[in-house]
Amino acid sequence: MRGRAGDLWVFGYGSLMWQPGFEFIARAPALLRGYHRSFCVYSHEYRGTPERPGLVLGLERGGSCRGVAFLVAAARAADVLAYLDARERPQEIYRRRRVPIEVHADPAWPAPGHEIHHGAKRGVRRVEAHTYVVSRTAPQYAGRLPPERAVPLFLQGVGETGRAWDYLESTVAHLEEMGFHDPRLHDLRARVRKARGLGA
Repeated sequence: MRGRAGDLWVFGYGSLMWQPGFEFIARAPALLRGYHRSFCVYSHEYRGTPERPGLVLGLERGGSCRGVAFLVAAARAADVLAYLDARERPQEIYRRRRVPIEVHADPAWPAPGHEIHHGAKRGVRRVEAHTYVVSRTAPQYAGRLPPERAVPLFLQGVGETGRAWDYLESTVAHLEEMGFHDPRLHDLRARVRKARGLGA
């Protein structure tokens, strides 16, 4: 997990967690401080259309965010960044940033309730990683929508890569797989499931 000179770290907090689309040496749970994930972007392509937008995730300042860190070999670094820029920035909705993250060196996922602290701790390594932060000046920036406005967007959004509510379900499922709980996302999933006539 230490990598070599020139190797690249990438931090995924949404679909990159389960569908990175690039070759990597290793992956591990990670924590980003100073940003939080939020369904703050209207999706006009991947999970919706301009006429019937869905919602997708973005990173906004404040709080913290648990996700997945990917270690990419130096020889593949330039290609991976080019791929990610094309995938994440088709309409300048996101801006690529280098951010400090805390990575679990242990290859096993942490158990539910596991916490990472600022102090030195065995199995945790601090590195610089590339990630994508939402641009608040982008036309598709939705801000923090109340649940009553967000739920209909999940129900209606269907785009090139599928349904908006599937995106929500996959995000929460992969957080749960790592033993993480995001109260806002779990509440949103429960509301969408109820609107779809499913159990929470």
